[in-house]
Amino acid sequence: MKWLPGLRRTEKQLRGDAGEDAALAYLQKQGLVLVERNFRCKGGEIDLVMREGTVLVFVEVRLRADANYGGAAASVTYSKQRRILVAAQTYLQRCSHASSCRIDVVALDGAELSWIKNAVSE
Repeated sequence: MKWLPGLRRTEKQLRGDAGEDAALAYLQKQGLVLVERNFRCKGGEIDLVMREGTVLVFVEVRLRADANYGGAAASVTYSKQRRILVAAQTYLQRCSHASSCRIDVVALDGAELSWIKNAVSE
C-alpha cells in the first residue's frame, strides 16, 4: 500500500502491512522475486505478485491473531477466491510475461506462517 501524505493508517492497516512485509521477506528467502505489491483493479486486489523462475505467483496474505475459528487460511472464502481470480486475470491481460501462473496463500496465525501453494484454482 502506498502511503499518501495526510492519510493516517488505521491500526488494522498497519498490522496488515506488517503481515505483508513478513510474507514478502519469507517468500524472498525461498527464492521468489517481487514483481509488484498491492495490485488493484475494479474486481479485486492481489497483495503480492512474485516470480518463481518462469512462474508468476499471485499471493494472498491473510493475518489472524491466532488459529481460533479456522485461522487465517480458512478466511479465504469462496467470494474472496473469486475476487483474487478476477484480479489475477486482469493483471495477466494487462501485463503478462509469464508462461504459467498460480495463486498461493500465505497464512499468518500469530507468529506461525504457512505457505499454501496453488491454494486457489479456477
